[in-house]
Amino acid sequence: MPDDNDIRHGRQCFFKMHVHLVVVAKYRRKVFDGDAIDRLRILFAKTCADFEAQRIEMDGEDDHVHLLVEYLPKVAVSHVVNSLKGVSSRMLRKERPDIQKRYWKGVLWSPSYFASSCGGAPISIVQQYIEQQQTPHENPRTATPSARSSPALNGGA
Repeated sequence: MPDDNDIRHGRQCFFKMHVHLVVVAKYRRKVFDGDAIDRLRILFAKTCADFEAQRIEMDGEDDHVHLLVEYLPKVAVSHVVNSLKGVSSRMLRKERPDIQKRYWKGVLWSPSYFASSCGGAPISIVQQYIEQQQTPHENPRTATPSARSSPALNGGA
């Protein structure tokens, strides 16, 4: 597992993007036991790898699961979630007849999900950092003659 301070990069950008996902079983039925959660861990890791993403952490209860995923900026979170839910639903229902018979239409997951970006500094700190940036002021020596004589650019003087 990479160090928490590892920043990934592509050809033109540097990034460290994480999302906290929560997916819920259809009708919030209590269908997951320890074996199902363990199998979901494996399925989610493989599915994330298909997106060049990484499942950092995953755990759940009997009716929902939480995931922490590191992903690339070129990937839409909704595509990752749809694939995670689709693959895991097919495979888990195929491997576990007890789960399959709980759903008459063959749907394991609720269509909705929760996603929250996470990692890095809190929003308030980022906002404060941006507010403290110094706006560059034009150097009068390098300004063009028209800019120096324009009343609008010289504060109305």
